[in-house]
Amino acid sequence: MRVVVTGASGFVGQGLLGPLLQAGHQVTAVSRDALPGLNPAIVLKTVTGLDAGQDWQEILAGQERVIHCAARVHVMDDRACDPLTEYRRVNVAGTLDLARQAAAAGVGRFVFISTVKVNGEQTIPGQPYAADDIPAPVAAYGLSKLEAEQGLQALCAATGMELVIIRPVLVYGPGVKANFRSMMKWLYRGIPLPLGAIDNRRSLVALTNLADLIVTCVAHPSAANQVLLVSDGEDLSTADLLHRLGRALGRPAHLLPVPPTLLETGARLLGKAALAQRLCGSLQVDIGKTRALLGWNPPLRVEAALHETARHFLEHEVL
Repeated sequence: MRVVVTGASGFVGQGLLGPLLQAGHQVTAVSRDALPGLNPAIVLKTVTGLDAGQDWQEILAGQERVIHCAARVHVMDDRACDPLTEYRRVNVAGTLDLARQAAAAGVGRFVFISTVKVNGEQTIPGQPYAADDIPAPVAAYGLSKLEAEQGLQALCAATGMELVIIRPVLVYGPGVKANFRSMMKWLYRGIPLPLGAIDNRRSLVALTNLADLIVTCVAHPSAANQVLLVSDGEDLSTADLLHRLGRALGRPAHLLPVPPTLLETGARLLGKAALAQRLCGSLQVDIGKTRALLGWNPPLRVEAALHETARHFLEHEVL
């Protein structure tokens, strides 16, 4: 199929291009930035922005699928005067404008990469989110993605364009940034971490597994007009993740058994409550619907995915 991927310079977008080519699709990558080393089989189109008003007609002409990865993503310590307005400008208005033009161009299916934050920020251990739960976003980013989902559902119902909504949990893999990269730095440097007593449960998804599901959703008939959750299918505690990641890096994790309540209190006093919640709290998803509906299972096991991630870090980031 002829497939457009927006946000092709991002972590998920870049990780998706190769698997799409391998599956035999004709790929057009859309980015605001140049993509050095791009496979010559991929057509690159650059755009000036992602908000409403972008003319997509030339890019969308003759295309059969759009995979919309581009977004204003969740930002720790967001300094925008009105973060919700900024999220809505790109994640809602920009997304719906693209979808309207895609429907007008005859695109048959729109695959929207959303976020688990539409469901919420935290679960009780053993009580994971399900795809059809009532959404309960807490922060501006999750709310903007929910509003985009709702707008897309109404638009696609009116136009007949099929919609697939995928809500990933935290995505990791070779080249990952943000908190996951910070954890690898801490472990590599042998820094003792006060996280040994944390007994939470968190779902993660390797970039390879997420890309595999997205490629599946490009053509699978049962994916049409569905909301799907995705993870590796194995939930880890923060302590377990650090121990496994340390082994992958060849640097045993030095974890101190500090009570989580003490950690959370200290983090609040330092203005780092959100980080403490991610390290100490649970966030699990049930991918039973995704498995049953599509006959899909994560192709890469957690251990192998962590080793891939660690190997890239050691080869490219260790000075």
